[in-house]
Amino acid sequence: MITQEDIAQFRAQLRGELIEPGSAAYDNARKVYNGMIDKKPRLIAKCVDVADVIAAVTFGRTSGLKVSVRGGGHNAGGLGIADDALTIDLSGIKYVHVDPTANTVRVGGGCVWGDVDHATHAFGLAVPTGIISSTGVGGLTLGGGLGHLTRKLGLTIDNLLSADVVLADGRFVVADAKENSDLFWALRGGGGNFGVVTSFLFKAHPVDTVIAGPMFYDLADAADVLKFYREFIVKAPDSVGGWFAFLAVPPAPFFPAELHGKKVAAIIWCLPVPLDEANKLLEPVRQFRKPLLDGVGPVPLPALNSLFDPLFPSGMQWYWKADFFKELSDAAVAEHVKWGSQLPTGASTMHLYPVNGAAHRVGPNETAWSYRDAVWSQVIVGVDPDPANKEKITNWARGYYDALHPYGAGGAYVNFMMEEGEDRVRASYRDNYDRLAKVKAKYDPENFFRVNQNIKPAASA
Repeated sequence: MITQEDIAQFRAQLRGELIEPGSAAYDNARKVYNGMIDKKPRLIAKCVDVADVIAAVTFGRTSGLKVSVRGGGHNAGGLGIADDALTIDLSGIKYVHVDPTANTVRVGGGCVWGDVDHATHAFGLAVPTGIISSTGVGGLTLGGGLGHLTRKLGLTIDNLLSADVVLADGRFVVADAKENSDLFWALRGGGGNFGVVTSFLFKAHPVDTVIAGPMFYDLADAADVLKFYREFIVKAPDSVGGWFAFLAVPPAPFFPAELHGKKVAAIIWCLPVPLDEANKLLEPVRQFRKPLLDGVGPVPLPALNSLFDPLFPSGMQWYWKADFFKELSDAAVAEHVKWGSQLPTGASTMHLYPVNGAAHRVGPNETAWSYRDAVWSQVIVGVDPDPANKEKITNWARGYYDALHPYGAGGAYVNFMMEEGEDRVRASYRDNYDRLAKVKAKYDPENFFRVNQNIKPAASA
């Protein structure tokens, strides 16, 4: 039991705000991106610096409260928050420092990728991110980091140079290739299991304007397009990034009115090369089949990374299912077309992200991310603003997943997973799981950080 005196002493240690149930700020502070998640923490510590995080971790440990850690963005399962817990909210630790001489970027743990894009773009630089700018830097990075630039520049974790971490015992440490290197290995894909990361140091790359955008195809052509895509993307140069999707064309002014709401097969391209080179690389695509829409052209990278933001505002109902794939057989393509044609709502979608190219040139045991031999990471998301459609979108996503899972590689990208249990987490780390469990035992032996895709500490470190 914690007393009001305990809470008052904790509040006095914080520069940030401590929010309790009943306060005017509580309901807004506990809301998460996924409107399907409705958790009620006991306390929310809005940390603004590392000292606040240390105080919060210490209070969580001494009070016995369960602790969740929330970054700046969104999590499929809403694992930044938990009932009757202390939520350590990092959204106030928000800064980006670019070093254009060293081509590095120091990012606070509460930032979203839009913050990073804004700061780096001024210097003609970029860090490989996801596809939505409101995604949190911490969550995406710790899970691995897939996005438009994966084939060219690797996963986000392949560009992580170091991390500042507050451990379960309240100690502050730096993790990099030389210092706490075992922790650094685990942070690159092992999720939020090992501590609170208060800042990240990334390698940045000279990427400014990219040749990017969607090509939409009629659903009648979907099987042929997917079969062409599966062959093309594994042979294409690393400069060619492109992920496949089933989606309903949004009613946006830059899409023709006659396509609004139409279900299509799509490929979203991104090539960080000059226009003439991109056109040559995409020539086989354009010769294969004329799309309903060819929207590929020069785009500033921050604009591409925020293209989908208006379509997925915070508070929508989300249900996620995911898998890795090493190949896409004709039978798998047939199931994709069957289920992709049945999108239950306008915002629901399926994405296949290529994880080959540069991502394949890192060994499966060099980072915690095990599936370096996967070619695609699939995510199926039922999405809708209306809670009344919760079962509709959930049933579709589960049915789609059940149909495709037999063709999968066994695990999934942890950032695309809801709460699916220990066996699923083990499958997603494969032979890296036991090593992760040993690192967990060393840095968090009591599993203090357990509101996550949890890796339990090994019985003996």
